Amino acid sequence: QLQLVESGGGLVQPGDSLRLSCAASGFTFDDYVIGWFRQAPGKEREGVSCINSSGGSTNYADSVKGRFTISRDNTKNTVYLQMNSLKPEDTAVYYCAADRRTLVFSLCVPRGFDYWGQGTQVTVSS
Repeated sequence: QLQLVESGGGLVQPGDSLRLSCAASGFTFDDYVIGWFRQAPGKEREGVSCINSSGGSTNYADSVKGRFTISRDNTKNTVYLQMNSLKPEDTAVYYCAADRRTLVFSLCVPRGFDYWGQGTQVTVSS
């Protein structure tokens, strides 16, 4: 019953922007840490950004810091990932994930999250 659905991916050129959305249902959304993760072909799934349950604290991978912004609207049960200045190396399937344990916010690694969406493809290519 706990469900996460990503949307907003697509094909863009380097330097463009996208905003991904993660719509949640079936659980008390504001009790959960939410993370964005990505997996490129042939690579391990990696943490992109995590946000705590209230939205007051965020973490970012060094590779996206200054370009990506995570946010959440708890009134809409939705988390966003604003991606600016996209690079070809950002190409991946992007997943959102949720977990109630506060520890997962600090670590922001895939292993820590129990609940996952299906992913949305982001392709950055000229």
